[in-house]
Parts: sequence; C-alpha cells; structure tokens
Amino acid sequence: MSFHSLLINPRVLIFGVLSWALPFVMSFFFFTPQGELLVAQPLFKSLMVVLGGGVGVFLLMLTFKRIQPSVVTGVSIGVLWLLINWFLDALILLPMSGMSMGEYMYDIGLRYLLIPIISTAMGVVAEQQQ
Repeated sequence: MSFHSLLINPRVLIFGVLSWALPFVMSFFFFTPQGELLVAQPLFKSLMVVLGGGVGVFLLMLTFKRIQPSVVTGVSIGVLWLLINWFLDALILLPMSGMSMGEYMYDIGLRYLLIPIISTAMGVVAEQQQ
C-alpha cells in the first residue's frame, strides 16, 4: 500500500486523529477546572507518554488487521500519524499552552517520534514473519 493510498484511507486518517484526540481528552482528568495539575508535572508527563503509547499501539494493531503490515506501511502510517499529531498540537495545544514552537518541540513534540518508531517496528516484525 502506497503512502498516497494511506492518505485517502478514512480508517487510517481517523485512527491518526484518534491517536491524538484520546490522550488529549484523557489529559483533562489530570487538571482542575482552573487548569492546575492534580499530580506532579514529571508524573503527568510520564503518564501521558504511557497513555499515548498505549493508545497508539492499540490503534496500530487495529489498523494492521485491515492493512497488510510491512516496513513501507509501518513507516508510512507512522509518518502520517506523526504529522497529524504535530498539526493538531499546533492548531489546538500551542494556542492553549502559550508555548513557542521551540518550547513545544523540546517539551512535547519530540515524544511523538515514538509513533513512527513503533509503527515501523511492527511492520518489520510482520514482514519477518511472512
């Protein structure tokens, strides 16, 4: 499956948006209505990495049930979802947080590189099993 066909695959696109939206919604449970964290910031960051990773892996498993996993599809889906997550953060999270793009990449953005790393690894393992 080519990168272009993944771009127009509704399931892949919806799951890419969900890979961002579900952890984003879950994050609200860690804040008071006034916007104060209910847990220490390092714990919050760790929990978000674990929640985001878990959601991402689950959605990738669902995706690869309908799309033949391979290195190419793993890389393609990972890059697509990475771009979706960065775009939605730029659209929604950056204005909410008041962070600069540099602060964002340092504090949050680089963590999204886990998406293509995990999806590529899934593709590699699947290809080796064939």
